[in-house]
Amino acid sequence: MRQAKGFREAHFAVCPLVTSNVRSAAEGAGARIIVTLPATSRIPPQTARPSRPGFMNRFANPGQFMRLSSVLLPWLSGAAVLTLTVGIIWGLFYAPADWQQGDTVRIMYVHVPMAWLASLGYFSLAVCGALSLIWRHPLADLAALEIGPVGAVATFICLATGSLWGEPMWGTWWVWDARLTSVLVLFFLYLGHIALIRAFDEPARGYRAAAILAIAGAVDLPIIKFSVQWWNTLHQPDSITLTGAPTMSMTMLAPLFICMAGFSLGFAAVVMARLRAALMETRARQLLSRRHADREAA
Repeated sequence: MRQAKGFREAHFAVCPLVTSNVRSAAEGAGARIIVTLPATSRIPPQTARPSRPGFMNRFANPGQFMRLSSVLLPWLSGAAVLTLTVGIIWGLFYAPADWQQGDTVRIMYVHVPMAWLASLGYFSLAVCGALSLIWRHPLADLAALEIGPVGAVATFICLATGSLWGEPMWGTWWVWDARLTSVLVLFFLYLGHIALIRAFDEPARGYRAAAILAIAGAVDLPIIKFSVQWWNTLHQPDSITLTGAPTMSMTMLAPLFICMAGFSLGFAAVVMARLRAALMETRARQLLSRRHADREAA
């Protein structure tokens, strides 16, 4: 203990021998406790372990996506071409005709995969919208920008082939059936998404509005799926369900599955190629803008 400017100070070293009784006695005597560290004592600093990037953040880096896609894209494209070649030739030339619809049924080898991709593409838009609004994923907006036109083309082909299939079966090119109408609504949702992204001078506002539309419009997907069960529709029920056996023979089902796989691989390859092109265009614009700024500064 020592006197210093009217108050007493008690110096204690940080060690296990300093008990609470000693501290209480010192405080009762009116001393201020000053805790000092002995020269031999060293407290190691808290070193935080570097956090590993999560699954989503791992693919959020444009450079890492470019490296990964440069490896995947040739394989996706080759697999799509090979699978589509086998599926289309098998379905159009070797699969049997339907006993009632005849050769008209061969339209399904394009119509059914396009219907599948129309719904899958819009579901991907909704996922990208959630990633953008909630997690601020840097590639989600750009991915949605490139998925939209491809999904819209798939939906248009689905509607066109459905009309070609419906005319000889129903005697008309179009009916306001629940399944057909809900798919038409999906096509308009695609067009609205494409327009909203480009409707604002500030890209961030366009991406946000399009993301909200994609999430809200996803309610149309279960309507498309269950429309033939909820309403009395002219459209035939689903031939393939998760709960029951397929209603078509394996000689027709096998090429249909192959076509669906081939078109899905092609869809993924086209979207990946468009996204790579968009990233390279964005990078080129950044370099040109930086070069222009450097010239003005000089």
